[in-house]
Amino acid sequence: MTSMSPAVPDLAARRARREWVVEYSMPLAYAVLFGVLSATVENFFSPTNIIGLMLSVAQIGMVACTMMMCLASRDFDLSVGSMIAFSGVLGAIILERTDSVLLAFGGALGAGALIGAGNGFLIAYLRVNALIATLATMLMVRGLAFIVSHGQAVGIANDAFMSIGDARPAGVPLPVIVTGLCFIVFGVLLNHTIFGRNTLAIGGNPEAARLAGVRVERLRVWIFLLQGVVTSLAGLILASRITSGQPNSAQGFELDVISACVLGGVSLQGGKARIFGVLIGVLIMGTVENVMNLLDVDAFYQYLVRGVILLAAVLLDQLKTRGVRR
Repeated sequence: MTSMSPAVPDLAARRARREWVVEYSMPLAYAVLFGVLSATVENFFSPTNIIGLMLSVAQIGMVACTMMMCLASRDFDLSVGSMIAFSGVLGAIILERTDSVLLAFGGALGAGALIGAGNGFLIAYLRVNALIATLATMLMVRGLAFIVSHGQAVGIANDAFMSIGDARPAGVPLPVIVTGLCFIVFGVLLNHTIFGRNTLAIGGNPEAARLAGVRVERLRVWIFLLQGVVTSLAGLILASRITSGQPNSAQGFELDVISACVLGGVSLQGGKARIFGVLIGVLIMGTVENVMNLLDVDAFYQYLVRGVILLAAVLLDQLKTRGVRR
């Protein structure tokens, strides 16, 4: 009998090491980054700053959960920043006229669901490229935010609405709790439901998923509908925190969300996503911005750094894709 060639176990070992690096490189890198910053940047590890850091990533974290689903299905959404602004403005206007928090939330969330479903319909049924469809929606929704608000911030004076952004059950800010719940819900949805498995399937190979019985078009509409609802919720919470609906808020927000997802291991080629990785990506984005603010880095340089992070995220995704193919 011939003995097994040592090349086979060597190849398996190399693949295992490569998978380990892909799986744990970002969490380890963030742990090192956090430790270095805690030791070198004054006030970074203070309780006040840590709470401020968590609040600063709350909206990005919420929307990153649904953007993860879009990217996993081989799509993306550039309209989320505009939807944040429009939802805040619409909720503030409804609140101003009815003084009902329930109607404000219902109206804004309903509008977000319609906009999201509209994006999904354009992409899934009318075969419009996701870049063009969501870019057009981004412009139109931002325009609607300026039109309905007459280009002005819409103030909020309702105490119940404002308390949503200020409440701290058990000492933890409510927006952070909502973000944590989003990660739990979408983590379960992605990893333990047919919806999540089908999302990854259509991202990996839409035609194979269709032949396997997955209703690809309908699923894409549902993914974008969820994106719209969660983004609108994030916009309402932001409006509560800043006590007004701002039509010019969240500009460039979509790029931060996509960067966080890609840094967290979500493939731009579709079919691959990890909720824990997305959490790490969100924390990296928020921590870098937080440190730049602590060090009083000029806003112009902050734009430069965010651009470098986005480019690094895309290059990292390409390197991971090439590594898997090998």
